[in-house]
Amino acid sequence: LLVTGILEKLAIPYAVGGSMSSSVHGIMRATMDVDIIADLRREHIQNFIQALGSSFYTDEQMIADAIEHQNSFNLIHLETAYKVDIFIPKDRLFDTLQIQRSTVTRISPEDSTAILVTSPEDIILAKLEWYRLGSEVSDRQWRDALGVLHLNIGTLDMEYLKDMSKNLGVNDLLEKLLNEQKD
Repeated sequence: LLVTGILEKLAIPYAVGGSMSSSVHGIMRATMDVDIIADLRREHIQNFIQALGSSFYTDEQMIADAIEHQNSFNLIHLETAYKVDIFIPKDRLFDTLQIQRSTVTRISPEDSTAILVTSPEDIILAKLEWYRLGSEVSDRQWRDALGVLHLNIGTLDMEYLKDMSKNLGVNDLLEKLLNEQKD
C-alpha cells in the first residue's frame, strides 16, 4: 500500500499483478512479495525515490536500468523485509492493456483502502506466460491460472483471452487450461 500510494500520488499508471492479483481473483495463497506493473519513466525516478524515503532499500541505478531495458527492479521495505517487484511495461499491447484494464479493488471488507489490480483475464494470461517462460514446470503458476479461471469462468471475456493468448504465444496453454477446468 505504501508503494501503490506513492505511484498514485505521482500519477504513475500501475496495476498490482502476480500472486496478489491471482489471490484476489482466484484462490488465496501466501506470498513473500508483491508484483506491480508500473509505467515508471526516467523523469519519475528522483521523485519516486524521494517519496520512498528511508522506509525502503532501493537502488537508483537499478531503477534506471530497468526503465531503459523494460524489465524489473525491486524495493525492500526495511522494517518488514517485504519485497516489492516493479515491472516496467514492455512496448507491447499486453503490457499496456494490463494497466488500462486494471480494476479498483478493496483490500479488505473492513477497510476502504483500494488498489488497482490486473483483471482476471490478464492475470490468467500473465500466469500462462510465466509458466511458459519457466519451461512449463511451475505448478504454482499453473494452479494460480486454473484457480482464477475456475472462479471466474462465467464472467471472463473469452474473446479477449483467446485473442491475447495468440498474441502472447500461449494459446495452446490456454486451451489446455480450459480443458483441465472442464474436468
